[in-house]
Amino acid sequence: MNREQLLQLTEKYDSPLYVYDTQKIASQYERITNAFSSVEQVQINYAVKALSNINILKYFKKLGAGLDTVSIQEVQLGLASGVSPEKIIYTPNGVSLEEIEKVAQKGVQINIDNLSILELFGQKHPEIPVCIRINPHIMAGGNSKISVGHIDSKFGISIHQVPHIKRVVENTGMHINGIHMHTGSDILDIDTFLRASEILFDVAKQFESIDFIDFGSGFKVPYKEGDISTDIEQLGVQLSERFNKFCKDFGRNITLMFEPGKFLVSESGYFLAKVNVIKQTTSTVFAGVDSGFNHLVRPMMYDSFHNITNISNPEGRDRYYSVVGYICETDTFGSNRRISEISEGNILCFHNAGAYCFSMASNYNSRYRPAEVMIYEGNDYLIRKRETFEDILKNQEIIDI
Repeated sequence: MNREQLLQLTEKYDSPLYVYDTQKIASQYERITNAFSSVEQVQINYAVKALSNINILKYFKKLGAGLDTVSIQEVQLGLASGVSPEKIIYTPNGVSLEEIEKVAQKGVQINIDNLSILELFGQKHPEIPVCIRINPHIMAGGNSKISVGHIDSKFGISIHQVPHIKRVVENTGMHINGIHMHTGSDILDIDTFLRASEILFDVAKQFESIDFIDFGSGFKVPYKEGDISTDIEQLGVQLSERFNKFCKDFGRNITLMFEPGKFLVSESGYFLAKVNVIKQTTSTVFAGVDSGFNHLVRPMMYDSFHNITNISNPEGRDRYYSVVGYICETDTFGSNRRISEISEGNILCFHNAGAYCFSMASNYNSRYRPAEVMIYEGNDYLIRKRETFEDILKNQEIIDI
């Protein structure tokens, strides 16, 4: 999208504002499906937690994707969007057996990452097929908070506990129909991913009844010009070859699954905020916007980089700014950023705002969450209204005191 379109949207819908370009989503979906086109059976499950607006889920259904979910609420959203239960996989962590049972009743694919829950579920529901999430003990990801496949991670069942898994299966008679892993986000080194996949193949061959292997995701996208990203095409060549060989040795074709979130939606998103104030201190020039980490917490939580551009003055002289929010504590989106000269009232654009941005927004400081707009076939659609004071009070019970 160009800056004129984005400025028009802020005039129409006000700021702060999230905007999602479905054309970019489609091109990313096409990239990953083309990369693995030599595999006979492939299913791409979009990770709902990245961006869960029901209209985005409907669009992924239109593209042919399934859904990767982590809560019963995400499952309900997926079903409400029209995605069929058999194209939804549910991979929770630390939830109750009762929630897993409720999800199982909806007919979606269950994925279990805990030995005790696996045994309990197998004893009560041996007839329901289950996928197993394996921890390959491989460190991958751009930040320790998003690396989930290492030995100290709370996610997955250790590869060293596979004999225990097999005992549970034998004792309960349960049906294991899939093997899964997810090593972390922002993977740069495809060799690390391939090494983890070899571990998964070794585990998978021990379960003759499996119908699929889910390799997770975590593919890195570029955040700025010249940035390194996961070479999905090269990964497709190398992993497809290994997967096809596995199927041949296994004696039948099974489904190759992925569950990308950020890879599919990050670059489609733009977050637009208006500059409230320019503040010069003894050492810094601050550009304070009408937003904060209540709307976009990734830079503060994960040290994530979001490119920030001044779309109101793109040809202005470059200066250095720290872009900050209006929250009552440290609230910095970017420090010492080179941005074309900013004036009060300008609109700043935060790029790569499609994944884990609105979905992690809150009402901290009793601020309203922003509106969301989707661009589809050249037209803009409001897909979430801006909150109001009534929304803040909606679930609060006011008592007489």
